[in-house]
Amino acid sequence: MTSIVEIKDSMPAYAKDLKLNLSSMANNPGMTDQQVYGTALACAFASRNAKLTKAVAAEAKEKLTPEAIEAAKGAAAIMGMNNIYYRFNHLVSDEEYSTMPARLRMNIIGKPGIDKADFELFSIAVSAINGCGMCIDSHDKVLKNAGVKKETIQNAIRIASVIHAVAVVIDAEDALAE
Repeated sequence: MTSIVEIKDSMPAYAKDLKLNLSSMANNPGMTDQQVYGTALACAFASRNAKLTKAVAAEAKEKLTPEAIEAAKGAAAIMGMNNIYYRFNHLVSDEEYSTMPARLRMNIIGKPGIDKADFELFSIAVSAINGCGMCIDSHDKVLKNAGVKKETIQNAIRIASVIHAVAVVIDAEDALAE
């Protein structure tokens, strides 16, 4: 199995900044291990790279409870659905769609099995990867109402950006190696 260290070491010269950012990812002042590693795991799932997901999952397993692991995976899953649905509502010119009931099950958002604010943090990070402005605004509002600092939200988005960029590089390098 590939580890985070092996992933960092495999980054090509043009991605040196990503290697450095991946090295410092766990150092996010004001964030708990659950917030850092749960966000990273949810984002690895959302970034869809098997090597990176396995590496992040292995490291997260050492830092997270089984409930937090399931919540991170659940955030990636539910945002995979919601981000498509609500991004469509946001982008389509016909405003009537946004008045129609979604009729999508979203129970995990109400009962994530961990601190709700942490689940929202995972969700906003995945929503940033998936590019859903409506979801980002919604999660941002919930997080701020829960007393989460802007710096913590920014740190989660920083984690999302690094994880996603590393996944892109791994995918591109694997494609070129074929």
